[in-house]
This record gives sequence, structure tokens and C-alpha cells, in this order.
Amino acid sequence: MLKLKFRRRHDTVVNSINAEDVLNFLFQEEILGERDIERFRRQTDRYEQCSELLMHLHASESPQTFVQLYQAIKNTGEHRQWLIDEIDNFCDESVKSLMKQRYSCLTGKY
Repeated sequence: MLKLKFRRRHDTVVNSINAEDVLNFLFQEEILGERDIERFRRQTDRYEQCSELLMHLHASESPQTFVQLYQAIKNTGEHRQWLIDEIDNFCDESVKSLMKQRYSCLTGKY
């Protein structure tokens, strides 16, 4: 669910966070490796750095990737609480559809 929310809010996230603020946390939580960190740190444009980071994370198969990104953003401080709130409250038709599918699978109600 978080992965879809981050995809739908890609521009907002890219324009709102500094990738440098989350790289160390994602490395610590084993979401990123040493080569990843080096690659992102070589990128000098902040927007491109963050955009490439998000695209890299979307390619990940780990179910923890976006949980850890969400936590990393929360850890950047209260000044990012508005972004956490936006991610929490974001719900478009694709998110609603996914929620209905998961509810149906869990309850057996269609």
C-alpha cells in the first residue's frame, strides 16, 4: 500500500525531501547497499538524486522498502510531518481498489 502511495505522490516526495536526509537510514536498515549510497551521492542535482532514489526503491522486491522510507522521512523531523500526513491521508481510486481487494481476500467477502 505504501509503495502505491509513494508512486502516486512521486513529485511531491521528490520536491519535498532531500535524499541525503534518508540515505544513511536506508543503508542502516539494509534497504540500500554501499554501491547504491555511492551512486546517489555522486548525483549533484538534489531533484535528480531524490528521483533516482525513489525509482531505485520502486524496483525493490523487499516489502520493507517503503515502510523504511516512510520511517526515514518521519525521522527527518517535525518539519516533514505535513508530508507524512499527506501520505497517510492520500487515497485515490487505485488505492481504494487495492484496499477493497485486500479486504475481500482477508474476509472472503466479494
